[in-house]
Amino acid sequence: MAVMTVDTLKLKAAGISGAQAKAESDALQGMLAKTLDSQLTTKTDLINLERRIDGINAKIDQLDTRISGELSLLKWMMGLVLGGILALVLRAFFN
Repeated sequence: MAVMTVDTLKLKAAGISGAQAKAESDALQGMLAKTLDSQLTTKTDLINLERRIDGINAKIDQLDTRISGELSLLKWMMGLVLGGILALVLRAFFN
């Protein structure tokens, strides 16, 4: 929890009564602490984010491996198809 201090002496010097200065100080401290606690990143937040990123990277690596294998298979298949077509074309010309 974030700790904020508000100078009640400045409020009193501005003509605000002591009780009202204390009440305003407490209200402001509570609001600022709540806002800061909800918006600041903690070490735990960073660790959780790093774990999520690591998980995403692992999934990307798996997909990359799978796609690389499929592309390799497609290259071989395309090579065989082109070889077959070339053989038919050569046979038509030289037969």
